[in-house]
Amino acid sequence: MALLSFIKRRAQRQQEQDGEGAEMSFVEHLDELRMHLIRAFIGISAAAIVMFFATELVFKYVIFGPLDPNFITYKLFCGISEQLGTKALCYTPVNPELQTFDMGEAFLLHIKVCLIGGLIVSFPYVLYEFWKFVRPGLYNSEVSATRGVVGVGSLLFLLGVAFGYFILSPFAINFLVGYQLPMVNEGQSIIKAKSFVNYMIMFTLPAGLIFELPIIVYYLARMGIVTSAGMRQYRRHSIIGILLLSAMITPPDVMTQIIVSIPVYILYELSINIAKKQEKKRNEELGMLEDQA
Repeated sequence: MALLSFIKRRAQRQQEQDGEGAEMSFVEHLDELRMHLIRAFIGISAAAIVMFFATELVFKYVIFGPLDPNFITYKLFCGISEQLGTKALCYTPVNPELQTFDMGEAFLLHIKVCLIGGLIVSFPYVLYEFWKFVRPGLYNSEVSATRGVVGVGSLLFLLGVAFGYFILSPFAINFLVGYQLPMVNEGQSIIKAKSFVNYMIMFTLPAGLIFELPIIVYYLARMGIVTSAGMRQYRRHSIIGILLLSAMITPPDVMTQIIVSIPVYILYELSINIAKKQEKKRNEELGMLEDQA
């Protein structure tokens, strides 16, 4: 329904800009959307193909990077622990034996990693294609308000993925793989490679989406849907929600949950300031329209 409503609005806006004779049919708008989606998929596929032929780089140094004792995160947090005089943040990475158990599993896993990696790498282009379709349906004030959305949205997404990869995944992997029960995994842990990759995806993609919070609040505030007063009023509820979200995407390790919760809460506070500024701009614009009327 939302897509149908936007396409109708898009058709109306293009008719207003180009004149009566330039009106496009609903099917033509859908066809244009299909072309943007195809180009986005081509971008993802191109990045995935490059990754497919860089197997050692992608798997050894990226996917399985957090298993390397020389991984930058371990060195960084061990250095911080030494400065604080504690060993709470100094981790020794686990050394599980990764296996594939089904025929064709290794190949399918390779394809999956390349497609997800292709999406992450090509996200700015995918967002750009989506923006090219949306832009003709916006009014001039909305176009002005959304200037830079591709750059800012891409930066926030990639920062979130980097946070999930460099901060969240090393702690989560060490906790999950190192967790032992009596008479279970008392030697070296044997883990399905598919399971490891799925967890790596879970630690990175959701973090990238969570980091989009400020830009989402920005546009909701511009439309008057979200207010800074409302966000401050429900701050305590939001803190509980952030803790619950952190518990859902992290293992039951208090330290890891705190590490995830802190930047998400900072993003929430940043979003309150963003909403406040956008409310001021919106009120000024409404005041100017009233004066003109």
